[in-house]
Amino acid sequence: MSEITIFGDIHGNLPALTAVFADMESRRLTNLYCLGDLVGYGTFPNEVIAAIQERNIPTIMGNYDLGVGQDSNDCGCAYTKPTDEALGKRSIAWTNAHTTAENKAFLRTLVDKIPLQLGDLRVVLVHGSPRKVNEYLFADRPESSLMRLLDMVNADVLVCGHTHLPYHRVLGGQGVRYGRHVINAGSVGKPKDGDPRACYVVLSAQGRELNVQFIRVPYDVEAAAGAIEASDMPHEYAAMLRSGVAQLPQLVE
Repeated sequence: MSEITIFGDIHGNLPALTAVFADMESRRLTNLYCLGDLVGYGTFPNEVIAAIQERNIPTIMGNYDLGVGQDSNDCGCAYTKPTDEALGKRSIAWTNAHTTAENKAFLRTLVDKIPLQLGDLRVVLVHGSPRKVNEYLFADRPESSLMRLLDMVNADVLVCGHTHLPYHRVLGGQGVRYGRHVINAGSVGKPKDGDPRACYVVLSAQGRELNVQFIRVPYDVEAAAGAIEASDMPHEYAAMLRSGVAQLPQLVE
């Protein structure tokens, strides 16, 4: 395998996922993998799960998938303000109420990591981190900490999601040919980097030389935002889709 396509953090946003799949098909991309968080915040949980199942895409369990799969009121989210927590509880309650029992059972079957071989590189896919489904690996984490996580799973390349902030860190000061890598694939359905377009990443390798291509895909944001506003899901999440940032102060998924 010399090329893989990775996406995640869809969060019930069917218009974004549909556009991403169309873009992948136009580029004739194969070897698709999903980093999880299929549900939550958006209003199409069952449709998103069906789209993943129809394509038989290997998928990791995200923290929101874990919560909804277990019919829990805890999404594994970190909140620092009571107002944010109240909105989050409304989101997972809505998602629990509108996700079928069959789809919750499917969410419970998802795995915690996927190891792959890409060229001469050992790649491991996770949602949050190799340690915890809801651990945040931000781009400014100390290199020594990231190295320990790579060692934990015996990987040259670690690909994660969860923060909704895409980045590529080359570790070890040896460049793309000999260094180790941490890559965040960004978010299909709830970007937080100021760009409302959906995001996914394509990795290819020649030997140990890694190429990383982030792809942004425009989609019908109003269809997704309008569906939120037509429902009992908190309308603040519609504003986040339109702006591509977290509008609620210090709200963390």
